[in-house]
Amino acid sequence: MYEASETHALTCSYEDVWLIAGVRTPFADYMSVLSDISPTDLGIHAARALLARTGIAPRDVGTIIAGNMAQSSFDAYYLPRHIGLYSGVPLGVPALLVHRLCGTGFETILTAADQIALGKAKLALCVGAESMSRNPVAAYTHRGGFRLGQIEFKDFLWESTRDTASNTLMGDTAENLAQRYGITREEVDRFAAESFARAIKAWDGGFYQGEVEPVINQQWPLEGYQARGIRLPRNVERFERDEHVRPSPYDVLRKLRPAFRPDGVQTGGNSSAIVDGAAAVLVASGEYVRAHGLKPLARVIAGATVGVPPEIMGIGPAPAIRAVVKKAGLKLDDVARFDINEAFGAQYLAVEKELALDRAKVNVNGGAIAIGHPLAASGVRLTTTVARELRRTNSEYGISSACAGGGQGIAILLKNAA
Repeated sequence: MYEASETHALTCSYEDVWLIAGVRTPFADYMSVLSDISPTDLGIHAARALLARTGIAPRDVGTIIAGNMAQSSFDAYYLPRHIGLYSGVPLGVPALLVHRLCGTGFETILTAADQIALGKAKLALCVGAESMSRNPVAAYTHRGGFRLGQIEFKDFLWESTRDTASNTLMGDTAENLAQRYGITREEVDRFAAESFARAIKAWDGGFYQGEVEPVINQQWPLEGYQARGIRLPRNVERFERDEHVRPSPYDVLRKLRPAFRPDGVQTGGNSSAIVDGAAAVLVASGEYVRAHGLKPLARVIAGATVGVPPEIMGIGPAPAIRAVVKKAGLKLDDVARFDINEAFGAQYLAVEKELALDRAKVNVNGGAIAIGHPLAASGVRLTTTVARELRRTNSEYGISSACAGGGQGIAILLKNAA
């Protein structure tokens, strides 16, 4: 069905590029404990924690690749640069912001892999950070003043979910897929309940503690420059667990009202949670890994990005996954684990049906319906999670993937380094 997407896929394979480790903040519900903290500071926290956990010297970092979708502070232009500076990376190291909508976090890793493959750098710090809570209420046409009766300030967080090419909300694209693939409301709610249950089990079993660094009040001085830091709300000293992960059984989810269409399958309970958070990974050349005696999580084998029709943007992972597997000379059955972003329950289920995926291999530690989808951070989180799951299960190949607004898909293929 999506041959055109695979024909035009941008793919690349890598011979000696490694994912060293990844760390993220816990993800906080919309307008909750992290709502006053800028994505820059969330990104700095994740980056500093990653460098501290790995023991890798910040001075070794040769490039900063950061991602952020919605500009949610007045110094947003400087996000990648400030993440580098306040993480202790040398002043002379340049920083780059990348943006591929919900594929942004993946793009930070693939851009780093490209730079390493080209010999531009040996070690890259990749960070995705997002504050959904701080999305602005904005106006774009009032620079010259206000006309009588024509003052228009709109909610950027809501308005940005409408693709003006196809005139569809992101939720509508999931509803379109539900109709195309014959997906019922019950299927979507039961899948969402499973996502919550798996995430609870992963947290209670200690899996996510291995990639989450609690957020505390802190300050980061920088000689010769203004200090930055994090201040949590009053009476909150420590935030340490994904806030949206909670018991959410089918009998509760099935009672929620449809969010986008009166007879639709998508609700607030079976769509990705709106959350704030950041994630960081270190990507390195084999030369750097061997010279420093590191034990990386995984090797970055290949990446793929594709375009799909905007009105069914959520199908994007299907052709992207096919393309990345083909680029590596593998078969889909060779892949032991998948972490595919659950933008919407029906969207994931359409991908599952299109690829005939075994759900026992996919999102085994829960997905974005339970954990949340802090846009630019999700790709970094998903790639870290699947790499750690390969290590946990002693499996060989894993794929992280997501759809992206406007009609795109992206996927990264990893091989366990153990």
